Amino acid sequence: MLIHLIADYGNNDPAFAEVSQRLLKPLPDAQIHSLSVPPFSTLATGFWIAQLGLNPGPDNRLIYHNCAPRKDDLEARVDNEGEGLTYAVLPNGVKVVGVWAGYTLSFIKHYAESIYTVKVSRGGSQFRSRDVFPQAAGAIASGDLSLLGEQIFPEQIPDFPGDRVAWVDGYGNLKTTIAADSIELKPQTKVIVRLGDLVSDAVYSDGSFQVSEGTLAFAPGSSGWEVEGKPRVRWMELFLRGGSAWRRFGKPKVNQVVSFQVI
Repeated sequence: MLIHLIADYGNNDPAFAEVSQRLLKPLPDAQIHSLSVPPFSTLATGFWIAQLGLNPGPDNRLIYHNCAPRKDDLEARVDNEGEGLTYAVLPNGVKVVGVWAGYTLSFIKHYAESIYTVKVSRGGSQFRSRDVFPQAAGAIASGDLSLLGEQIFPEQIPDFPGDRVAWVDGYGNLKTTIAADSIELKPQTKVIVRLGDLVSDAVYSDGSFQVSEGTLAFAPGSSGWEVEGKPRVRWMELFLRGGSAWRRFGKPKVNQVVSFQVI
């Protein structure tokens, strides 16, 4: 089994090793790949759940995610209680187990065959993803669905915002939640892009490398998915050929608002 462990522990944080150990106890033959998202970023978590879960890969896959800002109740917490655990199964059979917080389920809510709560404690530890949830995740991954609780319907899950930075990749490209099919522009159209307090001219392109060196492209990027019976999804990216769009815009964070207008 391939397990994608998506969490906001921080790059190279030993928490990934601790959680991996607990997941391997019920699933000793699994291979775990870890992905660190920014602190409390349920948007990035949800984006990568969909990107990794809905695209081709091994049939036997589990996505285990933990990004729990504990913002469902702003009052003092009793026994470290936080948002509850959920289970979803995608059309390709990929199983998704993790905390439902913010936008964690928003990108998959219209694709999942079903989504349920999982009947495990919402408290008991500051480190629930290590101490409380792995045993339930292991049981579900092994086909034991006895812990499933109430069904969660798409209308109960918030829509993700369609105008944000979803991810900054290693090249400084900015992946956004702007759907490519929402853009009706001709290639080479000049636009002004605003990100926070900074603006930059850019060129709309239907392929990022179809711009000259030093030009900021606003183009469909490498992220997206295609599910049978659903429209193909691609996300717009900001790409500075020969440089870093992230630096061009003052090193923005995930979830920052992106807007554009034709010059």
